[in-house]
Amino acid sequence: MTNNQTNNLNQNNGGTNPPDTNTPYYIHASEYSKQMHVNDALNDSNYGDWSQDMMNFLFAKNKTGFIDGTIKNPEITSPDYLTWMRCDAMIKGWLTTSMEKDIRNSVRYAETASEIWSDLLERFGKESAPRAFELKQQIAVTLQDGTSVSAYFSKLRTLWDEIESVFPTP
Repeated sequence: MTNNQTNNLNQNNGGTNPPDTNTPYYIHASEYSKQMHVNDALNDSNYGDWSQDMMNFLFAKNKTGFIDGTIKNPEITSPDYLTWMRCDAMIKGWLTTSMEKDIRNSVRYAETASEIWSDLLERFGKESAPRAFELKQQIAVTLQDGTSVSAYFSKLRTLWDEIESVFPTP
């Protein structure tokens, strides 16, 4: 019996060994797939912020391997197959819950969390000269307009950081 199976057995039947919370297969009993774990739902204009927030959340949960492909889907005959499927389904739920409806519908038939992540990266994550141009225009017209210096600087800093993520300096 593998460690993952033993951990699942202990979680499900009250075994004496505590579950290994360090394994990427561990899901706490209080977690469910329809939880929103980022500040803003993914839309057409916030992929950079959304993906960074989601990656931080998944890193904290020890689940980035499911979306970057380093934790591969085991063979259907593997003892870890059902555990992997359960974790991947949970992550798919976390991802899709944090998207606007149109985007969520476009990834509905993805088989794995990794497929969803790759699809979003392909669609939204490319260096974008038009988006950089749009951001530069926003910076040019951004005014302090009665706000505090720190609020004005924060607004500019957000735009600068987004330009850097969309169109990095060589």
